[in-house]
Amino acid sequence: MSFPKYPEYKDSGVEWLGEVPAHWEVKRLRYVAELNPSKSEVRSLPAESSVSFIPMEAVGEDGALSLDQMRPIGEVLAGYTYVREGDVSIAKITPCFENGKGAVMRGLENRVGFGTTELIVMRPKARLTTSNYLYRVVSSEPFRVLGESSMYGAGGQKRVPDDFVRNFTIAWPPYQEQAVIQAFLDHETARIDALVEEQQRLIVLLKEKRQAVISHAVTKGLDPDVPMKDSGVEWLGKVPAHWEVSRLKHVTDRIIDCPHETPVYDLDGDFLVIRTADLEYGVLDPQLMYRLDEGQYKSRTRRSTLGCGDIVYGREGERWGHAALVPENDKYCLGQRMMQFIPSHDMCPEFLMWQLNSDNVYRQGDVDVVGATSPHVNVSTIKNYFISVPLKKEQLAISKFLNEESSAFDKLVHSANSIVALLKERRSALISAAVTGKIDVRGWQPPSGSPAHKTTQTEMV
Repeated sequence: MSFPKYPEYKDSGVEWLGEVPAHWEVKRLRYVAELNPSKSEVRSLPAESSVSFIPMEAVGEDGALSLDQMRPIGEVLAGYTYVREGDVSIAKITPCFENGKGAVMRGLENRVGFGTTELIVMRPKARLTTSNYLYRVVSSEPFRVLGESSMYGAGGQKRVPDDFVRNFTIAWPPYQEQAVIQAFLDHETARIDALVEEQQRLIVLLKEKRQAVISHAVTKGLDPDVPMKDSGVEWLGKVPAHWEVSRLKHVTDRIIDCPHETPVYDLDGDFLVIRTADLEYGVLDPQLMYRLDEGQYKSRTRRSTLGCGDIVYGREGERWGHAALVPENDKYCLGQRMMQFIPSHDMCPEFLMWQLNSDNVYRQGDVDVVGATSPHVNVSTIKNYFISVPLKKEQLAISKFLNEESSAFDKLVHSANSIVALLKERRSALISAAVTGKIDVRGWQPPSGSPAHKTTQTEMV
């Protein structure tokens, strides 16, 4: 879908902005919105008055806002950021700012809220802009790119200064035209979001199917007519009658836990450290890995070096229970929260790796998981995982089958992820084009009966 340009443009006087529609006004944001309004307007409320409480995790990266927490105003008046119904808030700290955390504050308890001090609050000035349009401006790519370049501080404590927001300069359309642009963006982004959600559901289904295929193959085998027996293990159920059931510690030559100290990373190091973030169900991604110098590498491999055919396993964090084979390279070592398994001679490394990635083994560790924010499984539990043991030739055949099946699923997931990325790029480009006046949507008409159609019939809040 293509849209026309405005019939007449003028030089904005702003280098990054270039030409803008001739009837738009170039202004700094502070002239159309008040920044960080004073708490004085709510100091008279009774201390027991209930208000919304908004930690950073309650603010989404897509404009969503979770308002399930409330506090008495007396508890939050000091030390937290004040917002009122209709205000626009964005995160100012890295990486929340770059990720687009921000929202219009709507649905606040008693129309008042208090949240993390890492929010910048903007209140639209009457008849100059609206909450929705202002949010579109400050969530647009130009605002975020320029804001990122203005950050101050070091490392994970970098922040966007209030002055950047206050002095951000862009062209503002007339108030009523903002309503039309906003209705257009609401409709078009909703369409794109629906397509993104469809692809994301597909990705979830593909990963669930992949896991089901893995779990079935490593516990039932490839022959649907083979006689079965009860394994005697709840999580394994029935297995082929000629298979054995053992424990992980009996099918490995060595089980090595990582050194319990945080590595010192080196951007120019020659050695790669494997973290839980670097693996996902049988796949290692060296492009994501951090690097170490030789001294750190020797320290991390003092218990054992990682060899081709060894298995790395995450036992803590978001990706605990994921396993992968070590590639043909002697430059890898274990990061924090990782373990190394060296399979015994009778075990095919690939088969054991796939079995560790199965739901049947995962559930054995899941009952022992401790820790809510960073769940982990005890080493003693992992060593005693029950493992099904087919004949070696069956292990090889199952591994070959799972390699092919997983590769097919991975291609489908990659394709869906590529579509999601393209859709999100399209969404971002559309918003930027609309709020900078690169496209003229004044003649756009929403479908009758749509939310956007109703919006254009009434004044926006």
